[in-house]
Amino acid sequence: MTPKAVLFDCDGVVVDSEGPTFLMFQEEFAAAGLRVTLHDLETNWVGATAEGLAARARTLGATLPPDWVAGFYDRLNARLAQGVLLIPGILAVLDRLDAASIPYAMGSNGPMAKMAVTLGQHGLVERFGGHVYSGQALGAPKPAPDVYLHAARALGVDPADCVVIEDSASGALAARAAGIPCFGYAPHAVNPALVAAGARIFTDMGDLPGLLGL
Repeated sequence: MTPKAVLFDCDGVVVDSEGPTFLMFQEEFAAAGLRVTLHDLETNWVGATAEGLAARARTLGATLPPDWVAGFYDRLNARLAQGVLLIPGILAVLDRLDAASIPYAMGSNGPMAKMAVTLGQHGLVERFGGHVYSGQALGAPKPAPDVYLHAARALGVDPADCVVIEDSASGALAARAAGIPCFGYAPHAVNPALVAAGARIFTDMGDLPGLLGL
């Protein structure tokens, strides 16, 4: 059944920013005395906020300073401003949604300033019609459903008539809590937690229009 609106996560779904982000987490955690593999970050830490990751890192022994999160985002935004790629096939998905007059929005756990950097490089803030929302800015990051409920409301569409596109278990849990069906994008390896959160897995963004009935 074709949805009346589509709600996208940002990192790893629209922009390919997770690689440099996880690499920076790994580097800064190592400097603070905690060694974490990229595979572990990508599998078990994906979808969390920097605040949540910092809290977890501290419990595991990282000696991060109290103001680490704010400084981390400044350093990360500077790195991402050097250039990030789009997820292959995402523009074709947006083209199909536009052709079908189906509105779309973004709901991310990242801060608005970070999305301005990554999406802004590709003109996507404007393409999303300003419907770019942050769970952090709302004070209720995923797995809370607030950001997706807010996005659906902003588009004037009942949550049950929307579909969420996610790549993390926390995002899929947010969709489930909002009563929104979720497709889980897993181009490299399927995260069992994403499946357990109720997402319907797909591995190629080129398959998404068909899954959406377009």
